[in-house]
Amino acid sequence: MTGAAPKRSTRRGGGGRTIKDVARHAGVSPMTVSRVVNGERNVREATREAVARAIEELGYAPNLAARSLASAQSLKIGLLYSNPSAAYLSEFLLGGLDQCSRAGAQLLVEKCDSDASEAEAVERLLAAGVDAVLLPPPLCDSQRVVQRLKAADLPAAAIASGAPAPGVASIRIDDRAAARAMTRHLLGLGHTRIAFVRGNPNQTVSELRFQGYADALAEHGLATDERLVAQGYFTYHSGLDAADQLLSLRQRPTALFASNDDMAAAAVAVAHRQGLDVPRDLTIVGFDDTALATTVWPPLTTIRQPVAEMSREGVNALLDVVRGKAEGAEVASADVLLDFALIRRQSDGPPVG
Repeated sequence: MTGAAPKRSTRRGGGGRTIKDVARHAGVSPMTVSRVVNGERNVREATREAVARAIEELGYAPNLAARSLASAQSLKIGLLYSNPSAAYLSEFLLGGLDQCSRAGAQLLVEKCDSDASEAEAVERLLAAGVDAVLLPPPLCDSQRVVQRLKAADLPAAAIASGAPAPGVASIRIDDRAAARAMTRHLLGLGHTRIAFVRGNPNQTVSELRFQGYADALAEHGLATDERLVAQGYFTYHSGLDAADQLLSLRQRPTALFASNDDMAAAAVAVAHRQGLDVPRDLTIVGFDDTALATTVWPPLTTIRQPVAEMSREGVNALLDVVRGKAEGAEVASADVLLDFALIRRQSDGPPVG
């Protein structure tokens, strides 16, 4: 009769100490210990010193094979994108590239334009040997992509998803609260006929932003008027169509809230074409605070979503998971909620009359 196979030990380093032992001793997470051991700079000095003391007191010595496997130099982070907003993508790339550079990791970028190219792009990343994948919108909400990555046992980070899949790291803001705050701002200026341009239905945040708009109206005893709601798709062109529709109403809105800056910028263009002064005749506000918000005239009042920081946090979450596996540590999927801010510029004002 053959005995049961011995369990594989996850103990690391001198004296049988593990990375978890160091974490408990220092009062930090195993991932923080991993970041200190790997020499990353994004750790507070006081935390770094506490970890160093714990390592010395426990006599912990990282397993060299695991460290080699987990080193940032050997890691490849994939970025799969299909975002129509060049301004959003630019911010996202800057954040991801910056954090990968800081950590010494590589960022491999693949684009997809359709369901078919989506599958092909995932396979190209797998063939390139990536260790984990960043999923900015709209792919953060793609069940096909998430399931394929899970089947390949690759960690993924969904950025700006309103409903991330289980087992996937999530980096986001509270989109509903942000849209509510902007709508409250417009109501506070005296607007009651506030138009809204929805985002693409294939992104979960689109509905959350609409709900935030409706919440604020309801707080002020106002019903949502469907005539003041137009469908957009987060593209400049769809913003043109939506603004044309809304500004052709017999009783024109006095304010227009677009679900992203691209569509808000398009609304500004339509308003100018119709001879309307922004903001004297029409207040226009956006969402995201991409570079586009300050390149149109007047510059847009908007919700600042920290796109670059979300990308950086996504890279960090993925590095934590990959390194944790190499160190034998269990790593829960991160769920990071970042702050938003309402940025007021020259595109908003009180209604006339």
